[in-house]
Amino acid sequence: MTTMTDTRSTRAASPDAAPLRRRRRRRFDRRWLGVLPAAVVLGALAFYPLAQLVRMSVSAVTSATLSLDWAFVGAGNWIKGWQEGDLPHAIVNTLVFVVIVTVLGLVGGLVAAIALRRAGRMGALLLGLMVFIWALPPVVNGSVWKFLLADAGLINSVLHSVGLPSVPFLFDEHLALVSVALVNSWAIIPFNALVFRAAILGIPEEIFEAAQIDGARPAQELRYVLLPAVRPTSLVLAVLTVVYAFRSFDFIYVMTYGGPGKATNTLPFLGYLQAFVRNDYGLGASTAVLAAAFVLVLAVVYARSVRREELES
Repeated sequence: MTTMTDTRSTRAASPDAAPLRRRRRRRFDRRWLGVLPAAVVLGALAFYPLAQLVRMSVSAVTSATLSLDWAFVGAGNWIKGWQEGDLPHAIVNTLVFVVIVTVLGLVGGLVAAIALRRAGRMGALLLGLMVFIWALPPVVNGSVWKFLLADAGLINSVLHSVGLPSVPFLFDEHLALVSVALVNSWAIIPFNALVFRAAILGIPEEIFEAAQIDGARPAQELRYVLLPAVRPTSLVLAVLTVVYAFRSFDFIYVMTYGGPGKATNTLPFLGYLQAFVRNDYGLGASTAVLAAAFVLVLAVVYARSVRREELES
C-alpha cells in the first residue's frame, strides 16, 4: 500500500508529467478539429434528411399536404402498408432476393478468386474484364441484361434456334425475381473476387509448399489453408454483399419495374412506388425507414466484424 502511494506521489511530482498530459490533450483536440468540418457536412447531408424521413413516416403526407403542416398518425402508415398487403409481400421478396445475391455473390467470388490466384496473361485479361463489369453503371448493366432476357431477346432466340421453348425470364411471377437476383449476383461477383484474391495473395507461399510436401490434395488445401485464411475477409464481404443486395434498386427499376404485378417489389422499390408514383409520401417514408433500419443493423454488424478482424490481425 505504501509503495503504491509513493509511486503515485512520484508521478504527480514529476515535472514532466503535466506538460506531457497537456501536449496529449492538444494533439487530441487537433484531431477532432480536423474531423469537425467533415462531421458537420455529413450531419447536414445525411442525418438531417434521415430525421425528416422519420418524421414523414409518422405523418400523413401526400402531394396535397407536402408543403403544409403534417398531421401526426404514429404507426398508421406501417399498419396501412401491412393491411394492404404490400409490405409483407415486399419483405418476403427482399429476403429471397438477399439470400440469392449473397450466396451466389460470395461463392462465385471465392471460386473466381481461387481460379485467378496465379493469374497469367489470360488471367490478367479476365481480371481487367471483371473490373469493367463491376464498374459498369447499373442502369447500363440492367439494360443489357433486359435485352438478353427479353421474350424476343438473345437468349430466347438461341433457345428457339436449337428447338427449345422460350423462357419468360422477366414476365413470369416466379422467375422474374430470381432472374433479377441472378443479374445482381453477376454484378457483385467481380468485386468479391478481387477482395478474396487480395486475401489469398496475402497467404505466405511457404504454407502452400508445406501443404504440398505433406501430400495435401486440392480439396484439403482449400479446406485447411484457403478457407481459414479468408474467413475474416469473408465475414466482412458477407455483410457488404447483404447490404448491396438489400438496397438494390437500379436493376429492378430497369429490368422489371417491380413487375409482373408485385413479383419483384422489394422494400426499396416499394418505397419508391408509394412515394413517387402513388404520391403517398408518408407511406413511402415508412417503408424507407423500415429498409433503413435493416441496413443500419447490418452496418453495426459490419463495424463489429471489421473491429474483430483488426484485433485478430
